[in-house]
Amino acid sequence: MCDNRSKLSKNSDVAEAMDYMLKAWPAFTAFLDDGRICLTNNAAERALRGIALGRKSWLFAGSDRGGQRTAFMLSLISTAKLNDIDPQAWLADVLARIANIPQSQLHDLLPWNWLVGHGRSVAEAA
Repeated sequence: MCDNRSKLSKNSDVAEAMDYMLKAWPAFTAFLDDGRICLTNNAAERALRGIALGRKSWLFAGSDRGGQRTAFMLSLISTAKLNDIDPQAWLADVLARIANIPQSQLHDLLPWNWLVGHGRSVAEAA
């Protein structure tokens, strides 16, 4: 690719694409070194589909701050769902406990750690 790139003009669209590819080469080839890395981002796009569809209906969040809070909550809910946890059960438990937990133990409230302490039956109940 480097040989072909040197034959192209700086202003060529193809040259710009090749420059981008060469700069990001380690990221583009990471899946070759780690089999857990998915070749596509289909799962992420499917997770965002509901938000994209809702965007057509949710014209206003009330304010910029309301929009930020909505994005924050949707992120928490999506993270719980991606970890096969009932978002309502997880959020209710986290909100009830977070004020009394030392900062050094906050990681225990993350969805993937929370599930270990509560078991699947509690996580899937609702």
